[in-house]
Amino acid sequence: MEETGGLKKVHITEETKDLSGNSNKINLYLIILGIAIIISLAILLYKKLTINKDPHHYDYIIVGSGLYGATFNYLAKKRGKKTLVIERRNVTGGNLYCDKIEGIFVHKYGPHVFHTNNQTIWDFMNSLVEFTPYQTQSIAKVKDKVYNLPYSMWTFHQMWGVIRPEQAYTKIEDQKHRGEIYDLKDQAISLIGKDVFDLFIKENIQKEWGRECPNLPPFIIPSLPTRYVFDTNYFYQDKYQGIPVGCYNELFKILLNDTEISLSTDYIPNKERYDKAADKIIFTGKIDEFYNYTYGSLEYRTVRWENEIKNTSNFQGSAVIHYPELNINYTRVVEHKHFDPYNKKIQEKNKTIVSYEYFEEWNEQKECVYPINDEKNNNIFLKYKELADHEKKVIFGGRLGTYKYYDMKDIIEEVFNLMEKLK
Repeated sequence: MEETGGLKKVHITEETKDLSGNSNKINLYLIILGIAIIISLAILLYKKLTINKDPHHYDYIIVGSGLYGATFNYLAKKRGKKTLVIERRNVTGGNLYCDKIEGIFVHKYGPHVFHTNNQTIWDFMNSLVEFTPYQTQSIAKVKDKVYNLPYSMWTFHQMWGVIRPEQAYTKIEDQKHRGEIYDLKDQAISLIGKDVFDLFIKENIQKEWGRECPNLPPFIIPSLPTRYVFDTNYFYQDKYQGIPVGCYNELFKILLNDTEISLSTDYIPNKERYDKAADKIIFTGKIDEFYNYTYGSLEYRTVRWENEIKNTSNFQGSAVIHYPELNINYTRVVEHKHFDPYNKKIQEKNKTIVSYEYFEEWNEQKECVYPINDEKNNNIFLKYKELADHEKKVIFGGRLGTYKYYDMKDIIEEVFNLMEKLK
């Protein structure tokens, strides 16, 4: 290095060049090493975030293929989630499953008519399947007379011959129980009067619950729909009513389309294995069974259905006839072809399928149909609910999972609400 006119002149030697080259090589190695570390971290993060790409791992395992489970499945898959549906029965659809006998759709677990006043729910259902318009027009047969249900001016005219609403209203008000409400009898008479109670409720309740009304709690009948108009529409409060064309099996084909389903499969004995295979479990089975009956069994009422093939095109002239008298063992008779009034092929058949409904005492081997939400059972359920509220992985839903009877519209709304929470 020389100084020239106050400036320093630098001579670049071969040694300086070697040092500079080595420095560049080190920097290149560091860059390559950094890139390798970043790629490795990215791969680890990708594997963590995409664990459900594993063909044996799911976002949701859904226990039960009834309306709650199937609807949740449909909406979850719309969000790109991977699901597995486990069903204890050998068919999907829960209590909405329909048989086909002699070419006639049969509601295997009892008649179901979808009805709602909610436009959003109705639009959703119609986006899945086409509906046959259908309004339930029930009647009751007592001795040799028939009466329209629910209680309306037609009923009161058939009972008392009244033709004006004020006549029927006065008659009922004069008969109402005004004192303390101690039991189901007091409750019913306070709502509808003694004549209606004696004719339609007294013996029917005994058939359904296996106990006389004075031995049953008032909560069983919180209200009795009463209309002072000549209208026989059973679900008069709901604007939209119908049954899927082809019955409810068609609905479940859509809700469970392109879904992995394991039939005749019991979740409870294999709980540990299934829990490891999913991020979340949607459990629609019995909540007391889930917790191994820690606080005891929740009780239900159950029904049994017996089908008969009748060699006639029209057996009773109505889809449903109620039989409230004790001397008749069954509570309802259902003629299924009347649920499909616009299907000419079915209506012209010279056969019809009739189902008889029998209420029975429930045990663990029978279907759980109607939760007995009395004080004893509700207290047991609240203990199970407290356990359920602390679950991180399991979400309980549906009639058995929440120990509550739902209309179909309520089930759809419950699932909608859950999906909002899971956003």
